[in-house]
Amino acid sequence: MKTTEQGLKAEQAVADLLQQNGFELIDKNWKTKVCEIDLVTEKDKTIFFVEVKYRSNLAQGDGFDYITGQKLKQMTFAAEVWKRQYNWGGDYRLMAAAVSGNDCQDIQLIELD
Repeated sequence: MKTTEQGLKAEQAVADLLQQNGFELIDKNWKTKVCEIDLVTEKDKTIFFVEVKYRSNLAQGDGFDYITGQKLKQMTFAAEVWKRQYNWGGDYRLMAAAVSGNDCQDIQLIELD
């Protein structure tokens, strides 16, 4: 399976898990010319911007190892752009999902500060 296909499969697995846990999926693969967000979800009047990281080989670290300071800045910037575009003035959180396994069966979620 191509990397892009595997990434989309991982994003769908995370979206499914979040929906099973009461999150509403607002958007997938939202993009502008300068930024992107993998998943945008909502729960309890809070928007969650989710970065999904898939790793087939954990020898190079899990997906959370790739959430760097630079990635956090990019996520925050993208969230601000999304909020402006949709005139969202409510609460929001950043979230990361680390996905592994051929069938994307291992999913870990964390909220980012």
